[in-house]
Amino acid sequence: MRGIIITSGLAPALLAAGSALAGTLTHDLENPVPYIPPQCYTKTVDAAGEIHNPCFTCHQSSTPPNYVNDRDLQLSYDFAGPAETNHWSNLFEDRRARNAAISDTAIDAWVATDNYHDATGSPLLAKTLAQVPAAWDENGDGQWGGYVPDAYLHFDDAGFDIGPQGEESGWRVFAYAPFPGTFWPTNGSTDDVMIRLPDVLRRDASGALDRETYALNLAIVEAITRQADVALTAPVDESRWGVDLDRDGTLGEANHIAFDWDPLAGKTMTYVGAGQAALAEGTLHLAGGLYPEGTEFLHSVRYISVDATGATGMAPRMKELRHMVKTKWQTYSDLQSGILAEAKEKSDFPDRLRDLFGDAERGIPNGQGWVLSAFIEDSAGALRPQTYEETAFCTACHGGLGATTDSVFSFTRRLPADSWRGGWYHWAEKGLAGVPEPKRTDGQYEYTTYLEQNHAADEFRANTEAMERFLNDDGTLKADRIEALHSDISLLLMPSAERARALNKAYRVIVEDQDFEKGRDANLAPVGETVYATVATETETGIKEPVHGPEW
Repeated sequence: MRGIIITSGLAPALLAAGSALAGTLTHDLENPVPYIPPQCYTKTVDAAGEIHNPCFTCHQSSTPPNYVNDRDLQLSYDFAGPAETNHWSNLFEDRRARNAAISDTAIDAWVATDNYHDATGSPLLAKTLAQVPAAWDENGDGQWGGYVPDAYLHFDDAGFDIGPQGEESGWRVFAYAPFPGTFWPTNGSTDDVMIRLPDVLRRDASGALDRETYALNLAIVEAITRQADVALTAPVDESRWGVDLDRDGTLGEANHIAFDWDPLAGKTMTYVGAGQAALAEGTLHLAGGLYPEGTEFLHSVRYISVDATGATGMAPRMKELRHMVKTKWQTYSDLQSGILAEAKEKSDFPDRLRDLFGDAERGIPNGQGWVLSAFIEDSAGALRPQTYEETAFCTACHGGLGATTDSVFSFTRRLPADSWRGGWYHWAEKGLAGVPEPKRTDGQYEYTTYLEQNHAADEFRANTEAMERFLNDDGTLKADRIEALHSDISLLLMPSAERARALNKAYRVIVEDQDFEKGRDANLAPVGETVYATVATETETGIKEPVHGPEW
C-alpha cells in the first residue's frame, strides 16, 4: 500500500510534521470490506411485511461541510460485489451454551477489574509501549509510532483529566446524548468520550498554559462545529482576550459564544489566547463545521456494571480504547472534491473496493484529515493494539457518513451548559438517569422517532427487553413509557441486571476467541432471521421515502 502524510505532534515517530509513513504494509483481509458495518446487512422488511428503518440515523442529508448526502442508502443496499456476502459471521454463530457456562459471579468479577491503570493510577499501556513488544512493532524500528495512551481518567469537577501528581493531560471529558441504536448501553456497551485540543489552544497570549483560555477555546470549537450559538457555563470578561465573543458590539461580560462565521459576507471568528495569533499566522485554521487540526478524541468502550441493588452502569473494564486525531487540515473544497471523486469512482467502477492505507501501529487515515487507531482486549483481558483489519472497522462509521460532523459523532451531542456541571462530567460520576430525551431540529423527540421508524430498539431487532418495555405487540409505542422517556433516557438506554450480565458474557466469549474480524456485537443469540447472509446490490429496502436524520 502507499504511504500517507501525517502532521501530528503526539508520539515520537509522529513529531516531524509532514513525515511520511514509511514501510506501510499490504494486508490480507479476511473481510475485504471491514468498512461496511454489520448493521448495514439488516433485513428492513420482516416476515410479516412490516418495514423497519434504522438506516436513517447514519444515512441522511448531511450538513455542509459534510458533503456525503447519503440518504439514498435508506432505499437500497448499494454494495460493491465483494460486499454482497456478509462477512460478519459472528452474527450467525450460536454461542448460547458457552455464554450460559459463565457464572454471574465470574462475569461480575471480570467487568469490575480495571485493565487500564497500573497500581499508581497511570496508563498500563504507556509503560508497555515504552519498550514496545516485537509483535506490536509493525515496522520493526524498535519504537511505538502511534498514539500512546496518556489519559489518567481521573477528572476534576470541571471535567479536566488530572494525573496522580496533579498534572493535567489536556483531556476533558464530556457527557452527551448517546447516538441511537448500537451505541445505547442496552445493546451491549457503555462508553465515554474525551476531547483534547492542540497545545496552542490551551495557552494564553503569553504562551503559558491557562485553564480559562482552554475552556473558552473549547466553547468556541463547540460553537464552530455545531454552527450555532453555545451557552457558557459561567460568564467571562471579554476584555481579557480582546474578542467580542457574543457579538454584541462591546467588550463586556459574555454568557455565550455567538456563531457568526460567513467569510463571503465578511463575518469571521477567532480563537483566544495563543490560538488567536496562530490563526492569524496561518499555522492553525478555523471554519464552520470543522475541528482545528491537532484535535483529538479518546473513546473508551466498556462492559456494563451491575451494583448490589441491581442498577446497571459503566464498568471499570475496557473492551476497547479508541483514538482519533486530526492530522491534516482540509478546506471545504478539499472535502467536497474528495466526496465527488469517490462518487465518480463508485459510478465508474461499482465493484472496486475502497482504498485503506496506514497500518496497525500508526493508524489508518479516513480520507478526511483524521487518523484512527485503537486498542482492544487480548484473550487474557489485557489491552493490545488492534490489528490493521480490526482498526479498518473503525472507518465504517468515521469514514464518511451523512450523520457525522467532521467525521465525529459525539461532541456536537454534548449536554448543554444548564446540565449538571455544565455537561463536563464522566458517566461514572453521574449516569444517564434523569437526562432528558434530546429533540431533533424538527422538534420531534429523537429516541422516540427512532422507535417509531424502526419498531425496535436496535438494528438487529434482537433487543426484546427494550421492545417489550416500549412497544406494543403491533409495533406501536406505549404512550406512558414514551412520556416517561422524555424526561429520563435511562429508562430506554440502560438494560436490566439480567440483560447486562448476558451481554457481558456474550462479549467475553468473543474476547476468548479473538475473532473480532468476524464481528464484535454481543448478540445473545444468532440473528439470521433479521440479518442477510448475502444480499444482491441494489436490492430495495422497502423504504419508500428517506427519513430526515437525527439532527438536534
